[in-house]
Amino acid sequence: MELPLRRVLLGADQEIDAVYFPETCMISMIAALDGGDAAEVGLVGREGMVGIPLLLGSDRSPTEAMCQGSGIALRLSTSAFREEMDRSLVLRTTLLRYAQAFLEQVTQTAACNGRHLLEQRLARWMLMAHDRAEGDAFQMTHEFLAMMLGVRRAGISVAAGTLQKAGLIRYERGRMLIADRPGLEHASCECYGVVRRAYDRLVGPP
Repeated sequence: MELPLRRVLLGADQEIDAVYFPETCMISMIAALDGGDAAEVGLVGREGMVGIPLLLGSDRSPTEAMCQGSGIALRLSTSAFREEMDRSLVLRTTLLRYAQAFLEQVTQTAACNGRHLLEQRLARWMLMAHDRAEGDAFQMTHEFLAMMLGVRRAGISVAAGTLQKAGLIRYERGRMLIADRPGLEHASCECYGVVRRAYDRLVGPP
């Protein structure tokens, strides 16, 4: 199915009726707080799936799943997914390894957001998005980035401006372009490398 930008696939604390396997889209897992604030806690692309709670025996997700990069995804009903999980040991083992990698991403994101500079966090997020994008450019606004990283929009404008002046990215009209991947990796904190190595070990390189 074709997923448009900002399409909500799963609602927080709502019963999961299907799982999704992104092919060319990116999905943000978002934790909402009282008062309307929200922050991204995980990012899913073609390496993974949306609906991990079903894999772990629950029928509800604590987070919202929102499409933040439009594209194609495969959709499987909850009942069909459970049947395949019971039938295929290979599928179940593969998805459990992915769940472990995703858990490591969420854990590292929490540590990163609490300890590292915004410029480093922004560089980390852009590298993660680049790994899951179809090319060097992808849709993204400062407003959406601010929500993803749990900061004010003004902070994103300053951090993105710094990375752009350094020649690492180019930003215009709601699109981000990765101009210098090695330089962006150098500008990021160690968290990107930690998570990338976990995915490479458990799931395989993108």
